[in-house]
Amino acid sequence: MSKEVALVLSSGGARGLAHIGAIQEVEAQGYRITSIAGCSMGALVAGVYAAGKLDDFREWMRTINKKKMLELTDFSLSLNHLVKGNRIIEAIMELVPDVPIEELPIPYCAVATDWNTGREVVFRKGSLFAAIRASISLPSFFEPVRRDGMILIDGGVTNPIPMNRVRRHKGDILVGIDVSGRDYETGTTVQDEPAEQRKQSRSLSRQIIDKLIPDNLDFNHYTVLSRVSTMMIRQNSLLMAQLAKPDVLVDIRISRYGGFDYDKSEKLIVIGRQKTRHTLNKYHNNK
Repeated sequence: MSKEVALVLSSGGARGLAHIGAIQEVEAQGYRITSIAGCSMGALVAGVYAAGKLDDFREWMRTINKKKMLELTDFSLSLNHLVKGNRIIEAIMELVPDVPIEELPIPYCAVATDWNTGREVVFRKGSLFAAIRASISLPSFFEPVRRDGMILIDGGVTNPIPMNRVRRHKGDILVGIDVSGRDYETGTTVQDEPAEQRKQSRSLSRQIIDKLIPDNLDFNHYTVLSRVSTMMIRQNSLLMAQLAKPDVLVDIRISRYGGFDYDKSEKLIVIGRQKTRHTLNKYHNNK
C-alpha cells in the first residue's frame, strides 16, 4: 500500500483549522505528503504546511481570541467588502515569510475565482501569499484581489476541494479533507441549548448579528444566505468527489463551530485529527 499522499484541503472558514489535525494524523500514520492543494482556508493551511511552518502556525492560533480577532480585522467603508484583509495576511507573514510557490519543497497550488468570468483561477507559481490572499477572498467580506484584469474572489465559489488540481505522482494516493459540510440535525440540537449558553458560545460575527436580530428570529436574511451559500459549496464539493474519486475522503461535518470561530482552533484541530484517524483506519481495514 502506497505511503505517498497527494493531499487536498477544502474551504470552510474557521472550520478549516481542522485541516491542521488532519495533516498531523496523516503523518502520524506514516504517510508522506508529496503534494498539496487547497481552497480558501484550505489554501492557507496547505501553504503554511508546504512552507514547513505548520507547528508555528498552530502555536500562533492558540493566541487568537475575540479581542485579537478584532485587532486583526481592518474594517473598510467600501460598498463591496467589509474587511480589507491585509492585516491578517501581514500577521501570518511574520510567521511564514513569503516565497515563490515554485520554490516550495513540495508542489502546491491554490484556487480562486474570477468574478468577471466566473472561472476558476489556479495558482501554481508566483507569490505564495498572493495566491492565498486571492483564494480566501470571501465575497462581500474580504476585499477582492485585482490582478491581470481579473477580480479574484474565494475559490470555494467554483472549486471548494480542488482534487483535480493537485499534482499527482506515480503510485501516490489521493486524500481529500472536506470540512464544507454541516451536520444540520446536530445543529438543531445546538440551537435548542439555553439562550444564554448559546450567546456565550457564538462566534464574534454571529454575536454582532444577534444585536440586530431578535433571539427568537433564527430564520432571517443572515441565516438564509449563510445556509444557502453553505449548501451550494457543499454540493460542489460532493460533485468533485464523484469526479475525482479520491482513495480516501475525510468528511468532517461540524455543526457546533461556525466559519468565524477562529478562537476555537484547538477544539477544531482535535476534531480534524479524530475524524481523519477514523477514516484512515477504515481505509486500512478495507485493504
